[in-house]
Amino acid sequence: MNLQGKRIVITGANGGLGKVTTQVAKSFGAEVVLLDVRFDGESGDPQFTVDLTNLADTRACFEKIGSFNTIFNLAGGFSMGPTVYESTDEEWDHLFNLNVKTMHNVVRAAVPQLLAAGDRASIVNVGAIGALKGVANMSTYVASKAAVMRMTESLSEEVKAQGINVNAILPSVIDTAPNRAAMPDADHSQWVTPEQLANVACFLASDAASGVHGALIPVAALS
Repeated sequence: MNLQGKRIVITGANGGLGKVTTQVAKSFGAEVVLLDVRFDGESGDPQFTVDLTNLADTRACFEKIGSFNTIFNLAGGFSMGPTVYESTDEEWDHLFNLNVKTMHNVVRAAVPQLLAAGDRASIVNVGAIGALKGVANMSTYVASKAAVMRMTESLSEEVKAQGINVNAILPSVIDTAPNRAAMPDADHSQWVTPEQLANVACFLASDAASGVHGALIPVAALS
């Protein structure tokens, strides 16, 4: 896979998926720009500390980044919840801020720049296989990821004629340290790896995927 000439903005870059995706994208020849609310340490790649739930801060950050032609919207989060009838405003706001508001703010900051540049560009969002239908005690998470998926499809329809590919990957349970800690008795060999997700994201950023628009691509654990 060839990502030469791609300058990829990666949100959630300090997380488990973000760190792996950064290395995979670089291995295919891409330049990367890393965004997160905090970083563990310095990197040889450009790093921007930003609260993506704040639109003004997000726009200011993108003004500093310079040119880019790809976005990996990896920022997000997961938590189980109570039943629908017991869920709280705080739980709803927390997951919608993490999963929807961050992506929406990045899109609002970045898409006008991509349209002005007039070159082919790609946006890859992260939905969830679990959000394809309702799940007990996960209604808020499922609703937030379903919103990401519908927004991905809508944005694709709005900008594909201008040469911007918008798609989403839909992981099952991702094999990360926090997930292993939360589910120590699970069969981790059945989970999807960050590398598998990163490879699909990088394909969607490549010129080989120039004809893929509004796709929601499951990347599932082994059965």
